[in-house]
Amino acid sequence: MFDFLSFDPAPARRDFSEAVEKSFGNCADFESRTLSAGGVPLTLFYLDGCVSAEQISKEIVRPVSRLRARSESALLEAALGGGVWACTVRQRSSPADAVSDIAAGYAALVFDGERTALTFEVKTGDKRSVDAPTVEKSVLGAKDAFVESVRVNTALLRRRVGKPTLKLWETMLGSETKTKVDILYIEGAAAPGQVERIKARLSLPDIPAVLAAGDVEQYLAGSPRSVFPQVIHTERPDRFVLGLARGKVGVLCDGLPIGFLLPATLPDMLRVQEDRARHAAVATALVLLRYLAFFLSLTLPALYVAIAMYHQEMIPYKLLQSVIDSKQSVPFSTAVETLGMLLSFELLQEAGIRLPDPVGQTVSVIGALIVGQSAVEAKVLSPIVIIVVAMAGIAGYAQPSQELGAAVRLWRVALVLAAVALGFYGVMAGLMLLLWRLCDMENLGVSYLSPLTDSRPGSARRTFLRRPLRKEDRK
Repeated sequence: MFDFLSFDPAPARRDFSEAVEKSFGNCADFESRTLSAGGVPLTLFYLDGCVSAEQISKEIVRPVSRLRARSESALLEAALGGGVWACTVRQRSSPADAVSDIAAGYAALVFDGERTALTFEVKTGDKRSVDAPTVEKSVLGAKDAFVESVRVNTALLRRRVGKPTLKLWETMLGSETKTKVDILYIEGAAAPGQVERIKARLSLPDIPAVLAAGDVEQYLAGSPRSVFPQVIHTERPDRFVLGLARGKVGVLCDGLPIGFLLPATLPDMLRVQEDRARHAAVATALVLLRYLAFFLSLTLPALYVAIAMYHQEMIPYKLLQSVIDSKQSVPFSTAVETLGMLLSFELLQEAGIRLPDPVGQTVSVIGALIVGQSAVEAKVLSPIVIIVVAMAGIAGYAQPSQELGAAVRLWRVALVLAAVALGFYGVMAGLMLLLWRLCDMENLGVSYLSPLTDSRPGSARRTFLRRPLRKEDRK
């Protein structure tokens, strides 16, 4: 019960309130309101648009106006004891802490006489609803995907992990944005050393803003200079939970509708969640097909250039005659043709991504059909080059990871340049350099080619085959 005795307040100091108002100077969305609780003046601060006006009225203004107390300290105790109906309340004795909460979507009720503030979580409910994944298509799996709110994302994970073993550690990144970054792991499955190393990596950076995946990923990678992705990106909570159950550590960022899983390996990049929904034989065939597509996308243009320029004797006679006939009227060399087609392919892909969907699809179709056909008819390009580059591009699209596909495209051009310089010797030297680089990479003590590089028996079987789930989950 509250004390309803009258209270005659002394002239109140407004140092705390003035400090808050000064921090939000020249902010048109900053709002303040003076409330009276039994004659005690209190000041309410909030940011318009970041809070729910209905919640403020029902959970703060109405109950505060009904409070009565003998002193301001008693009024503060009454508010903390349930006099204010907001679910989440924090007591802040520093104006800087109160300002941080207000910027995060809280409303602050300032008690100037006590030089303290109570901040209440009354964030607006305006956010994107949980929808089906758009990048990682789900055929036989769940139809929900991560959104921009980190608390909604952790709730999606909690629904799937019905045990308190799912642990969550939170920090703030970005000196200007103060973005919530959560590290998640399943106790007993993840290696404690890996969790501590990730915490240490995220505790060191002092970057101004965390607004894109790369702002966090660069601190999670074990080899930041490598173009190959070292973090698994996923927008599917079911894949995220499966990674946690297998001992990986997850990272979620407020404002990003994706999750990060690490340590990541190359075989992880070539697996998809749908493999678990298919028969073991079908899933194994698809995994092998992705490895074949990875190899073709990486080496097919370079192999063609090396054979056409230096090793024509390897081409069957009828095919060689066809290639010679198609190139007789083409004014450019094989190297210029191939590099030009690779550049054109990248330009078409970039144009299709940046333009709106209907226009981007039109540009892709026109570029692939009309321009390509016209170039062949005008004797500017030979048909064999278009076939080789198109096959390499299609094989690249078969990669589940877009980041892996981008790394393959860069190395594809490098191998073509090596083939132009030294033929097959250049291609083999480039592949050996790539293999050495992949073997040398590791993150959190895990090799990038694991389990191929493991000392345990059956590493090749675990890499290329998908065994029945009764055996797969017990390995």
